[in-house]
Formats: sequence, structure tokens, C-alpha cells
Amino acid sequence: MRHYNPRKRILVTGGAGFLGSHLIDRLIERGDEVICADNLFTGTKRNIDHLHGHPRFEFIRHDVTLPLYIEVDQIYNLACPASPVHYQHDPVQTTKTSVHGAINMLGLAKRLKARIFQASTSEVYGDPSVHPQTEDYWGNVNPIGVRSCYDEGKRCAETLFFDYHRQHGLDIRVARIFNTYGPRMHPNDGRVVSNFIVQALRGEDITIYGEGQQTRSFCYVDDLIEGFIRFMDLPRGDNGAPGFPGPVNLGNPGEFTIRQLAEMVIELTGAKSKLVFRPLPSDDPMQRQPDINLAKTHLQGWTPAVQLKVGLTKTIAYFDSLLADISNNCSDTSS
Repeated sequence: MRHYNPRKRILVTGGAGFLGSHLIDRLIERGDEVICADNLFTGTKRNIDHLHGHPRFEFIRHDVTLPLYIEVDQIYNLACPASPVHYQHDPVQTTKTSVHGAINMLGLAKRLKARIFQASTSEVYGDPSVHPQTEDYWGNVNPIGVRSCYDEGKRCAETLFFDYHRQHGLDIRVARIFNTYGPRMHPNDGRVVSNFIVQALRGEDITIYGEGQQTRSFCYVDDLIEGFIRFMDLPRGDNGAPGFPGPVNLGNPGEFTIRQLAEMVIELTGAKSKLVFRPLPSDDPMQRQPDINLAKTHLQGWTPAVQLKVGLTKTIAYFDSLLADISNNCSDTSS
């Protein structure tokens, strides 16, 4: 049985985003005070509207590339656009968000002696030559490609976190997140799950890049957030030394081809969509599957519980409602 410590004051950067908003819900639910910092570039107030007026929730519009002076017990650093459409829109700013953002949040954690969590990514492995990917694999990343602003930005952030850990004794937690999906995904983020669902619900053809044989492993958001919290709740080491820092893979090891995902979305939505094939984007990895044995060992047996069809059904229901709201709002505006 997992025991929870008394109430904490927690900062979540990127808290109005897909993952951040779900994390905040869990933290509020268990009794914490939460400060959400977000510049709303990809996050949206819609994701946190239900918390407006809550006595233990506060929203600050802030860009992590700038210092933030605040008093908290823990920091979850989730701020960074995570989809290719968004992070390639302004690649220089994406790199700044990962690197300057990490420096600013690490500096805050150092001053406060606070535990800090870094939302890293499976993209640090690049187009992997090791399958499935284990945490000791150094990766195969193009440092000058169109995806490098995100991939290398996250790799540099990991470097900074571990250097602060070694040089300053900072209590860090670094999680490498594999493809995650669920309600509150941005409908135009260009990620494969949201793309397929939105296209199917709109009755459009489903666009597959390449031949659809590239693989991904899809983790439902609730499972991922449980991993986040278990990781952050790990106790310190002997004599108060920093606890297990990671990096640790968090994701669902179930592996599917992109074509299988498309066919599943068509089945679950009842759409008549056809599959349309387009050229594969530059540096798009052909395989992605986490080895989660380290997470199982350190995170009290954590393992994803939500099967892909179950998670997709919930996600489809969310997008169906969202698209209906968008359509109604457009109708109201035009009338």
C-alpha cells in the first residue's frame, strides 16, 4: 500500500496542457495545493476551467524561459510543445524552452531545496537501433534535423538535470515519456492518435505517412500520470540523500503499427474513411517501444492497465464532444 505525505505546495509548468492538466487534477484530488504556470502556446484554459475558483489551485501565465520566483515544495517541469507541428513552428523557441526552462526551474529547485521532475521523452532515443529501448541506450539522434529542436533540447535538459544532481545534490526525477494519448489532447497537434480520430469523426480519409509499418507504443494518460506521481513520491535515500533520479521509461510496451492504429480508429468510430498514404517525414523513427522493467522495479510494480481499445474509446468520446462544441460555437458566431 502506498502512503501519501501531508499536503504539499506544487508547481506544474505546462500545467494547462494535455498531460499537465491531468496531473494537476490528480494532485488536487489528493489534497495538494497546485500552482499552474503556462504561457498558453499549446496549453489551453479549457483544460483547467473546471478548477477556476478552487481554493487550492492558482494559475500564472508565465513562460519558463524567464525566471520564476515562487515558494513551493515540489516542481513538475512539463513545459514544452510536444508535437512536431507545434515544436517545429518556432524551433529556436522550442530549444530555449527545453534548455532555458530547465535552467530556470533547476535554479528555483536549488534555491528552495525542492524535488524536481523533468518530463523528458522517448525522442531522446531518436530512430533507435536497439529494440525495445532501455534507459542505458544512448540513442541515435540527428543533431541538425527538423526534429532536433525537440529531441536535442530534451537531451540537453536531461544533461542539466543530472549535472545539478551531481554538482549540487539536487533531488531530481527524470522520466522518458513514450507516446501518450487521451482526453484533452489538442485536436490540431499533428500527433497520430488525435489526427486519426479527428479525421475519422469528420468523415475524412485517414492520412498515413510512409507505408504504416512503423510502430508505436501507446500509453493512456491515466496510466502515465500514475507513474509520474509514484516516481515523485519515492523516498529519499539513506541519510537524506537524493532518491532514485532515473531516467526511467514511462509508457505502455504494447506495440502497434500505425496502420493497425488507423484500422482500430475506423472500427471504433464506425467511420467510412479510407487510408491515404503520404511520404514519411524526415527523421521519423521506425520503431518505438519502451522497456519498462526499471519502472516496475522502482515504482512499486507500476505497469499500464488501460488497453488500447478501451483508451481509444474514451478518447474518441472526448473528441466527439469537442468537435460538436466547436461546430456549435461556429454556428452561433455565424448566425
